[in-house]
Amino acid sequence: MRQPFNTFSKLRYLIAMIVGFVWVVQACTNHASNTADEESLPDVVSYNFDIRPILSDKCSACHGPDANKREAGLRLDVPESAFKALKEHPGAHALVAGKPELSQVFLRISSQDTSTLMPPVNSGLKLSTREIKLIEKWIKQGATYEKHWAFVAPKKPALPEISQKDWPKNEIDYFILQKQEQKGVAPNDEADKERLLKRLSLDLTGLPPSLAMMDQFLADKSANAYETAVDKLLKNPAYGEKMALHWLDLARYADSHGYQDDGYRTQWPWRDWVIHAFNKNMHYNDFVTWQLAGDFLSSPKGWGGPGTPDKEQLLATGFNRNHKITEEGGVIPEEYRTMYVTDRTDLFGKGLLGVTMECAHCHDHKYDPFSQKEYYKLFAFFNNVKEIGIESVIGGPDTYAKKPLMEICDEDVKDLLSFVNKLDTNKLIVSVMTDLDTARKTFILKRGVYDAPGDEVQPGTPNAILPFNESYPKNRLGLAKWMFDKQNPLTARVYVNQLWQEFFGKGIVKTPGDFGMQGELPSHPELLDWLAVDFMEHGWDIKRLVKQMVTSATYRQSAVISQEKLRTDPDNKYLARGPRYRIEAEFVRDLILSSSGLLNRTIGGPSVKPYQPPGLWEGATSGRGLLSMYVQDHGDKLYRRGMYTLIKRTVPPPSMAIFDASNRDLCEVRRLKTNTPLQALVMLNDPTVLEASRVLAANLLRENSGVTDKINKAFRLIVSRKPSEKETAVLTTYYENELKKLDKAHAEKALAVGEYPIPKEVDKVKLAAMMRIVSTIYNLEETITKT
Repeated sequence: MRQPFNTFSKLRYLIAMIVGFVWVVQACTNHASNTADEESLPDVVSYNFDIRPILSDKCSACHGPDANKREAGLRLDVPESAFKALKEHPGAHALVAGKPELSQVFLRISSQDTSTLMPPVNSGLKLSTREIKLIEKWIKQGATYEKHWAFVAPKKPALPEISQKDWPKNEIDYFILQKQEQKGVAPNDEADKERLLKRLSLDLTGLPPSLAMMDQFLADKSANAYETAVDKLLKNPAYGEKMALHWLDLARYADSHGYQDDGYRTQWPWRDWVIHAFNKNMHYNDFVTWQLAGDFLSSPKGWGGPGTPDKEQLLATGFNRNHKITEEGGVIPEEYRTMYVTDRTDLFGKGLLGVTMECAHCHDHKYDPFSQKEYYKLFAFFNNVKEIGIESVIGGPDTYAKKPLMEICDEDVKDLLSFVNKLDTNKLIVSVMTDLDTARKTFILKRGVYDAPGDEVQPGTPNAILPFNESYPKNRLGLAKWMFDKQNPLTARVYVNQLWQEFFGKGIVKTPGDFGMQGELPSHPELLDWLAVDFMEHGWDIKRLVKQMVTSATYRQSAVISQEKLRTDPDNKYLARGPRYRIEAEFVRDLILSSSGLLNRTIGGPSVKPYQPPGLWEGATSGRGLLSMYVQDHGDKLYRRGMYTLIKRTVPPPSMAIFDASNRDLCEVRRLKTNTPLQALVMLNDPTVLEASRVLAANLLRENSGVTDKINKAFRLIVSRKPSEKETAVLTTYYENELKKLDKAHAEKALAVGEYPIPKEVDKVKLAAMMRIVSTIYNLEETITKT
């Protein structure tokens, strides 16, 4: 008998219908998702670019190079281990080429049983559906392993085929455009001439273009106008200063020894040499070899006679004496000496090879194929320096440099070291590198502890990168030869990537200090290899490489971003627009001083102490030595470029620290880029910014021109373009309003900043009003942004 269709039955029926509908929708969604995943898989799965990143992120902690952390005796990063029978289940294999159904790796990562699922549930790691399907497809295709891409010597690929053949300016653009066409994006038009010149001038000199340069470039209608501007800027002495800044970060240059006493050091002649080397276009192989091993070179003008290094070659080795050095009593000398050697080794790995060798200091590297033994073989190259852990306590001029050292006399500056800006006849000493006559023994340090020596090791290099050629001397000169061996896979790639980062905001490899398994994959691997090989083929010529980058169509694009590009490529990975980011801290200062007319353009010399809030040093010091109290400089020293500001490691310059400058404790190959309210407060209140506003305002008021012309000129000097009519109108109105409300008392208060004298004949009310206009322009976001 049919039951009545009551309310309860209706409800149950409705629930069943809903559940069924949801099941169908989920099934369809899963099918669509799986289909989309299948479609997004590459035709040929690459171990390097598809599989290794998954293993590094999700598996290597337990199944990677670190034997101490390895589970079940299984190592997945090398085929010898991955294909052999499992230790705990001899009848099973982690991988069976062509057969995912027999491969325990695939069975475990795709298991629905949480007791066998890998990675374990409690690890917090989980593979996505796409990652599982990638591994499955890779196994089906034979599970072919490849050596890590960064440890294979680069080969120069052919230029790729592109559709838009009229866009490229040079070879770089073919690689960039090919990727854009693959991803369905199109490059921006070239930036307008004003913005393009500002970008170029900031990138090549760290300074804004002058009015004369702007007018000349705008007036030049020739086809090679841009290249002419590039060549002119490359010859500007400020180019060496701009290029040196990144190297100072990498080399951890500072003006103090560090640690608690943090005494003064005179390492600035090495900085002068770096600027000089970039300006004379010293090629990268010589530039680095001199810094690593200048004390092993020979010269007719040798310091100790012909066949020994000259003083310039020796000065270059100050590169590896920039590390922190203690002057505190009570320390254990051998502990600190070991720390110095460790610092040099870690700098070599991160700064010059782009790998995290420091991770192997205490144990085998957990992700990269570097053993602890190999770390200490590299350590051995830097372990023979004639130094001790603590040489002397903080004091007078004799402690400004630590042995081994070199004295620079007035005769040196007249002759070989003419680039050193020695301002007086006082004794000038610099820490350099020289080795012991008999090699110091090097041991593996158990857990990295200085007093726990293990097995003795000889100088050597990581085999995974390039075995050390036994024909090379087993000293730092041999290490430099190994670095510039054409088969070394890292040296050229790493520096090319660092330079790319300087001009485009981030490297082709986004992690410039980590080309290893945990680093980012290159966004354009073929371009990176092409540039690296081309760099080597042309003698490691830095200026040529710089010109290649800045003359490319890729570099010249407008930075304007559409909503579509913001949605499809928010990080500008495919470089379909020009770079846009805040300039470095030192260049913020340089732009302000240069545009105001205050900049002291002297190159080199001792570091200076500009305006700084009182009490900072005094509140963070042991109370001993030359740097126990901040004694501000005066006169022209107040207006030196930002790179010459004295860096005391324990209390770095505050305004520059707020703009993300390095405190130079350790090697730094990439600065953070932040945007904080403190940065806006610096631009509004820093004495240098306010003084520059006042000085530029006074210069404008003394000119025989109208208010509008004065405002337009200020805008061009600071922003490097002509203002729009609306911008001029807003600023003019602001000036007129300030004139009305300011009285003499308020004007004098506003003008009472900085030491540069106020012209006696100027109207102080007008000066204060114009000063506020200039300050407003300095505080525009566009002013300190590279666009």
